[in-house]
Amino acid sequence: MQRRGKLRIGLALAVALALTGCASSNTPQTYDLTAPSNFPTRPGAQRGQLIVAEPKAIANIDTERMAVRNAAGAVSYLSDGAWADRLPRLLQAQIIRTFENASHLRSIGRPGDRLTADFQLLTEIRSFEVVVGSGAEAVVELSVKLVNERTGRILAGQVFSGRAPVGSVDAASVAAAFDRAAQDVLRSIVVWASGRV
Repeated sequence: MQRRGKLRIGLALAVALALTGCASSNTPQTYDLTAPSNFPTRPGAQRGQLIVAEPKAIANIDTERMAVRNAAGAVSYLSDGAWADRLPRLLQAQIIRTFENASHLRSIGRPGDRLTADFQLLTEIRSFEVVVGSGAEAVVELSVKLVNERTGRILAGQVFSGRAPVGSVDAASVAAAFDRAAQDVLRSIVVWASGRV
């Protein structure tokens, strides 16, 4: 009797584990972006303290979903993968990490970090989508403004864009293409802003 009871418990556990495996296999993979890390050493002391605000974005980009735009302009989303967080928060984190990796500034942070900042970086996500036409490519376009925190004046502004081909429109390929395009953009933003701070 005792042996039969143990067999029932073992069978119940095996079924539960199998069901858990089935449920988790349907969960979409999540993906992150990578902060560039190779920067030339800048001569002179580190200077300037910078706050990086969360980027602004319209509703179809302000999401964890990966956007795909077809030739007619209709936007859909991939079902087999998603970003690890809302795209604006993900980009804010990677912009900060890229500045930290460059080591050009004295300090860098977010609003609310109790940092007495000299400057603030304001960003708008203009495009972060796969565009499908004769081929497919990941398109990243960010509008960036550098603001003097003491005067509120915009010191400089520029639009940065990057593109990378997508081999196939699945989450893994799309995420890798976005990462390549975004790294070019992030590196350019850091070099541009560091030279003005």
